[in-house]
Amino acid sequence: MNSTVSMVLSLLTGVALFIFGMGSMSDGLKKVAGNKMEMILYRLTNSPWKGFLLGAAVTCVIQSSSATTVMVVGFVNSGMMKVTQAIGVILGANIGTSITGWIVCMSFLDGAGWASYFSSSTITAVMAVIGMCMYMFGKRDSIKAFGNILLGFAVLMTGMSMMSGSVAPLKENPQFISMMQTLSNPLISLLFGILAAGVLQSSSAAVGVVQSLSVTGALTFESSFPLIMGIGIGASFPVMLAAIGANKDGVRTALVYLLASIISAVLGCALFYPLEMTHVFSFNQMIMDPFSIAAVNTIFRAVTMTLMLPFTKAIKKLTFVLVPSKPEEEEDLDDFDKLESRLLANPDLAYSAAMDVMDGMGRKARKAVIRSVNLINDFSNEGYRKICDLEQSLNKYEEKLGKYLVKLTAAGVTYRESQNISKSLQAIADFEAIGDYSLTIADQTKAMKEKKEKFSLEALDELNVIAAAAEEAVTVTVNSFMNNDTTEIKRVFALSQLVSLSASQIKKRHMARLKAGTCSMELGFVQADIISCYQRIVDHCAAIALDIVKEAEKDFSIHRYLRQYTTEMQPDYAKMLQHYETKYSI
Repeated sequence: MNSTVSMVLSLLTGVALFIFGMGSMSDGLKKVAGNKMEMILYRLTNSPWKGFLLGAAVTCVIQSSSATTVMVVGFVNSGMMKVTQAIGVILGANIGTSITGWIVCMSFLDGAGWASYFSSSTITAVMAVIGMCMYMFGKRDSIKAFGNILLGFAVLMTGMSMMSGSVAPLKENPQFISMMQTLSNPLISLLFGILAAGVLQSSSAAVGVVQSLSVTGALTFESSFPLIMGIGIGASFPVMLAAIGANKDGVRTALVYLLASIISAVLGCALFYPLEMTHVFSFNQMIMDPFSIAAVNTIFRAVTMTLMLPFTKAIKKLTFVLVPSKPEEEEDLDDFDKLESRLLANPDLAYSAAMDVMDGMGRKARKAVIRSVNLINDFSNEGYRKICDLEQSLNKYEEKLGKYLVKLTAAGVTYRESQNISKSLQAIADFEAIGDYSLTIADQTKAMKEKKEKFSLEALDELNVIAAAAEEAVTVTVNSFMNNDTTEIKRVFALSQLVSLSASQIKKRHMARLKAGTCSMELGFVQADIISCYQRIVDHCAAIALDIVKEAEKDFSIHRYLRQYTTEMQPDYAKMLQHYETKYSI
């Protein structure tokens, strides 16, 4: 076989083993840590500096800034974390990922006599044997995972040795030396680094390749520094790919990684080259080795990322400029910042702030219902994603508003305020449940789309009628709740009875279509499930209405009230029911 082909194959094999070993170590570390890393990231990122240090620490453990950033993108996409919190973590992750370069340096350790016991080959062999024993004979999953870490380390070291061994002959190759000399051009070297990291999908792997090339003695600081800067930019490619399908905040978070890498390269150039031109630094022609490559990588990342940390707000603004929000998307943004702890000292102000946030929750619940109705008629993945986002947002509202109102109760409130808080706590649960049922409807429509099933025109018309009634019930409930309108909200009782009557009527019509062979049994079940969801949505609206009416009535019994108001058909109720029967006739 041609020596060049053999060398290339050996190099590629080394790269493959290096990446596989690094992945095995990362997977093993994640299994040993369980979900602790994710929970630590989620809970301890309330300030940029905490996030910065935590991002660096977590990345040192899992040895992948891309993995850390993808994890953070997931948190932001789900609403568990804000973009501002994510910026500090990503900046820290860019420093933590340089730890792999120092681990790789162990593969270049060698010695004679007693020192040979600490050579890379000896360490690799010991790690491999111990890891194999733990993986094969360990009874607990944690022991097997730890064995996987050691095996991954051994494979990584073997891959690194293969890479450095395959390129060792190049130190005397005039063509290779000539090619390396072209990297003295900073722009070419920068682009080469971007390409290498983009192809390998890992900054650690790309730096490892540069370390292996450095054993030839052909790399100088002049060519290595731009390479390292380019590798940082190229490593953002897998993160950007991970943001495909995420919401706009998720995309902004992924964009932070790219922006941080580009800004760090600009800072690196601005700090180094002017000083180099004035001969303050004079180590441009210094021959690099694996240890100096690792040192430059760590120092460059630590300095530039730390310099960027005070400007997290500016970075956030830049991401919002590059990925702007539409006006309707601004309405979907959460407004939890109004729930300030310092307001608890003044119960009236705290309750007013909570009601402002409550208004946002009610409007999002209404929007979820409206979007579920739209999906029945015109399904789209974007519409489905928006309902998922709204449902997650409503879950957060339930948690944060609930905790805030409980704290407000403990802060000392009047009996009247206590009654209002109890009413609000119940309404929070009802609004959250409305979001859940809206998502269930969206799931049903998504399943139909995937199966390429469609309702008959008659069934679709029936669903649209009952959905429109449910939509009005939610609208009346939200508006009346915020205005404490005890008269208008009574309309919900008529709408609730209408939806129940319509549901029974639709079932009979479906049975008739089934006998006529114009509708399938499967789609009948789907329609029944969707109708049931709308019934539950209106039931939760009626529950909120009862709480509001109960507050206005001094001597109140739910059963007696409903019996008098509905069963005995008071004139105003009968008129409302007749109006809605005409408006939403099937």
